[in-house]
Amino acid sequence: MVSIRSTPALSVAAGLLALGGLAACSAPETAAPGAAGTGTGGSPAACTKAALKLQTAGRFTVGTDKPAYPPWFVDNTPTNGKGYESAVAYAVAAKLGFATTEVTWVTVPFNNAVTPGVKSFDVDINQVSISDARKQAVDFSSGYYGVRQAVVTTKGSVLDGKTSVAALASAKLGAQVGTTSYTAITDQIKPSQQAAPYDTNDLAVQALKNGQIDGIVVDLPTAFFMTSAQLDNGVIVGQLPQAGSTPEQFGMVLDKGSALTACVSRAVDALRTDGTLDRLAAQYLTAAGAPELK
Repeated sequence: MVSIRSTPALSVAAGLLALGGLAACSAPETAAPGAAGTGTGGSPAACTKAALKLQTAGRFTVGTDKPAYPPWFVDNTPTNGKGYESAVAYAVAAKLGFATTEVTWVTVPFNNAVTPGVKSFDVDINQVSISDARKQAVDFSSGYYGVRQAVVTTKGSVLDGKTSVAALASAKLGAQVGTTSYTAITDQIKPSQQAAPYDTNDLAVQALKNGQIDGIVVDLPTAFFMTSAQLDNGVIVGQLPQAGSTPEQFGMVLDKGSALTACVSRAVDALRTDGTLDRLAAQYLTAAGAPELK
């Protein structure tokens, strides 16, 4: 789920992703209307700025984790509107009637966003995959990005050049604990060795560099960032097949039962309809150079 950061390489990685520096970029995969969310709709009258029930009157409060990584954010600065999720957050805010200056960002650790408890945000945007289990604790907007999981390794490793999921089964794999990336290892790859859990992707990358694991599973845009900015000899082995009949989607997180859920979903759906989500995905994300594992 979450990306990682190598400070000296941030501008390089962001530039590669934003400019489509990885050749043969395929069409971005954004979510279908209402995909996998907790509810859509919201009447125009109920979704006017004055009618919204907010953390702070007149302000739209958005949470995300810190550090905030490319390609989702740029320069660890969610407020600058650069990076896919920062840009999406501001676009949603605009659909709801908020000026850029009326958006407040707060730091929210990933686990705090998706577990029960008092929320400090109106919405949280942090590459959170929508799942039935998480919907027991929080609400989700419509999906704003359809994502695939990918396997990252280093050139010359035991995984380099593998073309099938079955060929990964004997490898030692790692991922950030509590993410759909970790679940993909245990449920899709089903390796003979227990998956290595890491609190952050930073730790997983360091383990790969140290030779403690053979590969890392992360979402595809994060895989591109890892191989372009974090690993001098990093390669993407390939994308894992879609798990189940419903594509994995990232959604904005809201408090369970939030009065804002329908209105935020309505805004996301409008951004999909008018082409904004596709335009932003084309600007900041790419799916080039990652073959699908059979």
